Amino acid sequence: MSWSRSKILTLLGSSSLLLGTASPALLAQQGAQCPTPSTLIGELSGAMRHVRYLADDALEGREVASPGERCAAAYIEARFAEFGLEPGSSGDFEQSFRVRVGAQLGSHNLLSVAAKAYPIGEAWIPLGFAGTGMADGTLTLLDRGMVEDPHASAGAAPLEGKIVVVPIERANVDVHYTAAMAARRGAEGVVLVLPAERLPDISGERRPALSIPVAAVVGATGTELTQAAEQGAAAELMTQVEAAYGDGNNVVAVLPGLDGPDAPWVVVGAHYDHLGHGGEGSLAPDQYGLVHNGADDNASGAAALLEVAHRMAEASERPRLNVLFLAFSGEERGLWGSGFWVKNPTVPLAKINAMINMDMVGRLGTGSLTIFGVGTATEWPELLDRVNQHLSAPIPFSPSPDGYGPSDHSSFYGEGIPVLHFFTNTHEDYHRPSDDWIKIDGHGVDRVAEMVAAVASELAGTDGSPQALTVITGVGRPTTVTSDPTAPAEETASRGYGPYLGTIPDMTPYEAPGVRLTGVREDSPAQKAGLMKGDVIVEFGGHEVTDLYAYTYALQDFKPGDAVEIVVLRNGERVKLTAVLERR
Repeated sequence: MSWSRSKILTLLGSSSLLLGTASPALLAQQGAQCPTPSTLIGELSGAMRHVRYLADDALEGREVASPGERCAAAYIEARFAEFGLEPGSSGDFEQSFRVRVGAQLGSHNLLSVAAKAYPIGEAWIPLGFAGTGMADGTLTLLDRGMVEDPHASAGAAPLEGKIVVVPIERANVDVHYTAAMAARRGAEGVVLVLPAERLPDISGERRPALSIPVAAVVGATGTELTQAAEQGAAAELMTQVEAAYGDGNNVVAVLPGLDGPDAPWVVVGAHYDHLGHGGEGSLAPDQYGLVHNGADDNASGAAALLEVAHRMAEASERPRLNVLFLAFSGEERGLWGSGFWVKNPTVPLAKINAMINMDMVGRLGTGSLTIFGVGTATEWPELLDRVNQHLSAPIPFSPSPDGYGPSDHSSFYGEGIPVLHFFTNTHEDYHRPSDDWIKIDGHGVDRVAEMVAAVASELAGTDGSPQALTVITGVGRPTTVTSDPTAPAEETASRGYGPYLGTIPDMTPYEAPGVRLTGVREDSPAQKAGLMKGDVIVEFGGHEVTDLYAYTYALQDFKPGDAVEIVVLRNGERVKLTAVLERR
């Protein structure tokens, strides 16, 4: 689940046998080798057999566009085919989308201080978000707090013409933010002195590039440059970093309905990617490099999706409407897979009656299930109560009205499609290496799958029913939503909690500079200011907004009660609005 501050993050190398029925196209990419399911699953049954495979160490956390992600996608595809489902993406089970997977050094990189050149890769390295360019100036030593203080006067530390040397005191500092703030205050370049024994590996860096060169140094080089900065030594810093790209994969399968391909659709989905080896997004920063298996987030939801597909495919009565099963990747990056799908749908969006999503459904136990989106269609409360009463063991559940939230259903609700999102709550293992398969309540996942299959069957109807529930009274294309404490706010990629505006950013990559809004929250400062779904924020409080990071950093400059001018692009026109920020 892509919770409020999830960001981005590595790869697999298993020497086990290839998955027997996997797509060769998937496994051929980067030479992915996948463990054989039978060696892992053993005597497990139901959803637990899928969790066991997807959350195995050999898949190395299923990071988007990694070999481990491809093994997971191949496993899901093989199960869909085994159940008798049809490929759902132009005759294929796979829908690929391009994502940035890291960074690599270009050929023009230089660090020279007082005419002494430092060897790249030994004494220093450009960080993966460094801008491509040349900085020529004097070194200036600044405390990180001074650099990051948005209210420090320019006269207190003028940075124009300076290459700023900033000691970083601990490993979990957001150095992207530090460098971005230095760039905003006019620094020509930044040298970060990291508290590490070795230079960082930039290959997995996915954050957007800044406008200035940024270098990292450690150890004796850090000490030397700190002393040179105290003396105001002349320096040159040139960095060239290039983005590396790969393919993420949604897995798409169809259970055809009796009413034919032109009939409405019911969508059932879950994401299957996770955080790889941790890094950003991990809540265990001191355990970087350990595999984050994401058994609950979201091997449990992907397993439930497979069980729903299995139940519906083998049911004695076929559905009247078409059912689309979607396993998304890139959710942990910010709903990338589902965001790509709704922009490139394999079935017409106008024909989708409803979307049901499952994310983190592996810790039911004796607790309650939370179902979000109950306010997105008038039929949901009665339908859920009725279905629950007829389950083999009814599940206590708590309904929540909001159709927005930190998972893939938000992409569909943003298009005006009624949604339901099933969730068994967070826990102490969330986004940590300890979220492993042995802690999953397999019986609970099966119960959730039973409920979701029953809801989907009610929506799709059967050949034994007079008609499907073909009319869902949705809320229409939302522009505002009711506030919900668990839904992501504008600090989705932020450093913490600050003033409240109430925007809901589109987390998928936007082709042009700016942040496109999926919606704004009801009675929020954003709504009061006149911001709308579809607006693209390009300036905030006098700061240029190029991406979600720049937007988040700009927001952190202000406090509750501040009146902030916001410039948006609306239908190609620049519109100026003023919002008064509130306390969260």
